[in-house]
Amino acid sequence: MGVEITNSNANSLLNLPFEDLVAKANKVRKEFLGNKLELCSILNAKSGMCREDCKFCAQSAKNATKVPTYPLKKREEIIAAAKNAKAIGAEKFGIVTSGNRLTSKEIDTLSEVISKIKNEIGITVCASLGALKAEEFKILTRAGLSRYHHNIETSERFYPNIVTTHNFQERINTISAAKKAGLQVCSGGIIGMGESFQDRIDMACLLRDLEVDSVPLNILVPIKGTCFGDQKTISCVDVIKTICIFRIILQDKVIKIAAGRETALKDFQALGFMAGANGMLIGGYLTIKGREIDADYKLIEEIKKLWSE
Repeated sequence: MGVEITNSNANSLLNLPFEDLVAKANKVRKEFLGNKLELCSILNAKSGMCREDCKFCAQSAKNATKVPTYPLKKREEIIAAAKNAKAIGAEKFGIVTSGNRLTSKEIDTLSEVISKIKNEIGITVCASLGALKAEEFKILTRAGLSRYHHNIETSERFYPNIVTTHNFQERINTISAAKKAGLQVCSGGIIGMGESFQDRIDMACLLRDLEVDSVPLNILVPIKGTCFGDQKTISCVDVIKTICIFRIILQDKVIKIAAGRETALKDFQALGFMAGANGMLIGGYLTIKGREIDADYKLIEEIKKLWSE
């Protein structure tokens, strides 16, 4: 693809006419990934009362939101959710828990659940369980976990503006530990929190350097009661430009449009997949209801049609 895109020269992409930037990103997607669309579904398996102070998160106890709070769901509930994920067409099922640490009992429960899902349901199991220790990663890997999700959220420079109860390096260390345990890594972040395009470029370049396998891009949905509750939603054009830049920098990595795609892109969701995205979450998010599955099926058909033209 010519000169390698770096932190210092990526801004030149922003000077391209919008149509040219989209075409360039779409060309990279075709060259490195073809027309493969990755579908994932997640379960909020433990909700609320997190001690961390992430300003964007409805599950932080430091934010005055009214999200449901509950301990780790029962084994049967998690397994049922995995069955439903497969039924709606997801290739990967993610178990997500609030908080930055789990107890040893919770780890043991999840290892049993992961093993059962892998052996009896036949769907790839992913998890987002906070900053785990090396031995905990080994337990889950032996149980059959395939991929670990741990977002870096934004650039290292902007990170102190959104979280203060743990530092950026902890996130990098967690990603490293997951990779050492033999897991694939899914890591991305949120755009629209007040960061600059340079912050987004730096995030994309770091994710490339960390050699993660999948990159979810969330668009901030301002939630009443959080510190970003009054934040203005970024424009559709800025979202599309960001997806383009991530694709051009990350080349062969899966880029998934996650929470906020409905709010920010509205009727232009398919454009995100002409701008380089090749994955999406279906079946809803953690504390935000997604679209009806039939609406997403129609979107998937629209994407496939656009890709085949």
